[in-house]
Amino acid sequence: MEGKSKALECKTGYRTHNCGELRLGDVGKEVTICGWVQKSRDKRGMAFVDIRDRYGITQCVFANPLDGTGSIEDVEKKKRYEIAQKLGREFVVQVTGKVIERSAKSKDKATGDIEIVPSSVKVLNSSKTPPFLIETKTDALEEIRMKYRYLDIRRNPVKNALILRHKAAQVVRNYLSEEGFIEVETPVLMKSTPEGARDFVVPSRMNPGQFYALPQSPQTFKQILMVAGIDRYFQIVKCFRDEELRADRQPEFTQIDCEMSFVTQDDILNTFENMIRAIFKKMVDHEFPKFERMSYDVAIRDYGIDKPDLRYGMKLKDLTALGKGKGFKVFDEAEVVVGIVCEGLGNRSKKKIKELEKLAKSQAIGATGLIWVACKEISEKKCKFASSVSKFFKDEDLLAWAKLCGAKTGDLICVMAGPDFKTREAMGKFRHEMGTRLGLRSKGFYGLWVVDFPLLEYDEDEKRWCAMHHPFTSPKPEDEKLLHKEPGKVRANAYDMVINGVEVGGGSIRIHNREMQKKMFQLLGFTDEEAEAQFGFLMGAFEYGAPPHGGLAFGFDRMCSILGGETSIRNFIAFPKNKQGRDLMIEAPSEISKKQLEELCIATTAKTVNEQKKA
Repeated sequence: MEGKSKALECKTGYRTHNCGELRLGDVGKEVTICGWVQKSRDKRGMAFVDIRDRYGITQCVFANPLDGTGSIEDVEKKKRYEIAQKLGREFVVQVTGKVIERSAKSKDKATGDIEIVPSSVKVLNSSKTPPFLIETKTDALEEIRMKYRYLDIRRNPVKNALILRHKAAQVVRNYLSEEGFIEVETPVLMKSTPEGARDFVVPSRMNPGQFYALPQSPQTFKQILMVAGIDRYFQIVKCFRDEELRADRQPEFTQIDCEMSFVTQDDILNTFENMIRAIFKKMVDHEFPKFERMSYDVAIRDYGIDKPDLRYGMKLKDLTALGKGKGFKVFDEAEVVVGIVCEGLGNRSKKKIKELEKLAKSQAIGATGLIWVACKEISEKKCKFASSVSKFFKDEDLLAWAKLCGAKTGDLICVMAGPDFKTREAMGKFRHEMGTRLGLRSKGFYGLWVVDFPLLEYDEDEKRWCAMHHPFTSPKPEDEKLLHKEPGKVRANAYDMVINGVEVGGGSIRIHNREMQKKMFQLLGFTDEEAEAQFGFLMGAFEYGAPPHGGLAFGFDRMCSILGGETSIRNFIAFPKNKQGRDLMIEAPSEISKKQLEELCIATTAKTVNEQKKA
């Protein structure tokens, strides 16, 4: 709720106050407010109308003289009462009147101690009946809300999300400006490059047959700004990626993009850890301790994924040695057997436990199956287990599992087996899902840095090495000697920030030497000609004194959703797209005219909407 501090800005030719600022200290004042009709009700000869704007809600009370034929004052009251009776939801009105103390106060509203007795009411605009309730809780499906986004934004959850986003952006700009960073805008129309997600491309009318790409990030531009001597750059910037969408992904998204010269990894981590600390303190009054730094290898070993949520335990335990050699083929043929403990789930019914098998094999998790052990009783005198593998493993075997995993009476041990990386990854995703279901991920904040990523990963389909981050990431200096002999063992000078199991930012120390950059392109399968055609401008810049530099980018939409306690980023974006990448409000994307296509020298093989209807 925004209140008194906004009073001066809100005084205009239409109003003296906003709908959220009047208090008991204003009783007796003549005021004018403007806003939308939240609701109107008629009780015992009185009309109560709630007027809403961005700042809050104020109740107005219209008295009904019994016949309205007495004094001039009664006649005017009757007219105002009749107008109030006809006010519909979302009518835009202007009300002038005296502030009085309410007899029946409302603790739910900041203005609940007062109400306005109008001396004038004017309808500034009428409204059709909205397709859904403009309330904190609404009855509308998300698709309808997105179609009528201008109505959805009037609701407190969306309005407050956008206010939170604005305030977070202010903190970012203030912090970085105080640290000597310069905000520099980089081009939106740029060159299409390989690697990464698909580009959104834009045809050039003035250069027929040629295309711009919308930036997936300003990566090359910010490196060139370091060559240009800017030293510290940032930008809150729109980026674009043509990839599959989900709750925390949009085709256009916002990054806090940053780069620094003459810095080490520690310099960058300390600078931006402090920025995040400032944001969370200002926005949600949370004091982060110093962030843990965890190597990629440890993250994969203990949590299965490189963005673990550390608000709870549930570490992966290696059961390979205990699982093999008992005649159970799934374990005997597996590269690794890993388990986690779900506390308190061992007493669930077998039907409920078997539902977890379906979850494990779902597309979201990707496991081939799930083995489970319900710890019915573990004590010095007696051990009793129920298990999906009791045919192969005796109670003393399962007790060894329980001891290694740290399970106790009433717990459930969940186990997966298979290829090392894929099995750990599936268990890591399962761990996150179970953490959510057990309510372990609903409160608090935990931040860490994941460091020492592999520089490269091998693409089995393309039979070549690919950059795990991007081609401009530098290797650890001590690993450079392995680049051509054992490229899979080379660690990157890269880092990700993870908060509550969400990757909120990532970056690296960059390659600033032309020869090293050339070696990297060759390792990734680029010919010298291809590298020059795609990145010649950057390679050329490196010949004119490129400083050592590095940086990172934060997903601003995701960060806002964490600050707001939500899993979807859509409320924090004013006009988001749906899962098909469509803006339902403006109906985009859409077809363009034949004339436009001809001007761009483009022909399309896709059928138009009208052609599809005829077919």
